Amino acid sequence: MKLLGLTIDDGLTFNTHVGNVCRKSLGLYRQLSRAAKVQWGLTPEVIRTIYVAVVEPVIMYAASAWAPAAKKLGVRKELDTVQRGFAQKLVKAYRTVSLNSALLLAGILPLDLRIQEAAALYEVKRGYSQRIVGDREVETPMPVVGARHPAEQRGVEFGSVVDGAELLQLDTSVCNIFTDGSKLEGKVGAALSLWKGNEEVTSRKFKLENFCTVYQAELLALQKATELAISHKAGAFNVYCDSRSALQTVADGTSLHPIANNIRRNLDNISKLNKIINLFWIKAHAGLEGNERADELAKAAAVGIKRRPDYDVCPVSFVKRQIRLDTIDEWNRRYQSADTGSTTRMFFPDARAAYGLVRKIKVDQILTQICKGKDGVRV
Repeated sequence: MKLLGLTIDDGLTFNTHVGNVCRKSLGLYRQLSRAAKVQWGLTPEVIRTIYVAVVEPVIMYAASAWAPAAKKLGVRKELDTVQRGFAQKLVKAYRTVSLNSALLLAGILPLDLRIQEAAALYEVKRGYSQRIVGDREVETPMPVVGARHPAEQRGVEFGSVVDGAELLQLDTSVCNIFTDGSKLEGKVGAALSLWKGNEEVTSRKFKLENFCTVYQAELLALQKATELAISHKAGAFNVYCDSRSALQTVADGTSLHPIANNIRRNLDNISKLNKIINLFWIKAHAGLEGNERADELAKAAAVGIKRRPDYDVCPVSFVKRQIRLDTIDEWNRRYQSADTGSTTRMFFPDARAAYGLVRKIKVDQILTQICKGKDGVRV
């Protein structure tokens, strides 16, 4: 039975599905091989783009459903057959190159491990597995059912302030709230600073878990700024943030990010209280006193606060990074215990170290032949 592009057999072996996607990928390889030769043709950058954007998605489609099948030796061999051809083209090698050497020099991970990655990420996002995150809560998009109806969604506008001259042109009678987030020495903090005229009225610092990102810290600071605007007796506020990406997330009325949703809800409540609030992007490290003060407070919050974090939701980026580290460890184990690629191991004894290095090296046929040994060298 074929359901949404996934072929399901009565024994749930998924052998038929794997065979279908591998044949489709081999067809793509045959077309690519006509235009990518060792001495001429498509460059490795173009081949990598085709592989990453076309071939991997074709093979990894619905990987979370059939990932257990990728552990079978027969399925791994089919996947290796597909990947070996593309890896060979990526490193400009001859057909005698081993898969072990080609994968390392190309800087791409084995397909069966990539499939396991996709399945693990899906399970964590859905809450089916705690292997990676333990007892941590994963930051997931707000359920669509809890979002506003599209007809009621509205964007949030924000202005820009590049220097002190533009800041002085704004209404000086309102309260100015400067926000910032920081990651220092592996620790994360956020802060806000409330100013009235040229004087700081109050400031607040917030602690985030070490696995959180600066992006989360910037959003949390904006959320706390809007909460302060609700509780403060003043009637008008200008909020300044030096993270354009955070402001754009808030401005996008369709974004389901949980913190951005809290900010938009706070903005609605501020409007209901007949208060005025304006959001501004401000250029970082431009000598603006309020912004520099918020930056100082955020760094102090990151390294100085010892209390329980104000925000401890695990970002998906952290989950991806941990899964990738596990994948590279398994790949390294295979690489070092393989019967092939002994010459390549002389140059790159550890796949974990090589993975981040080979992508920075411009690999051509000469370098490949040196690193893989005498097999395949043609005079």
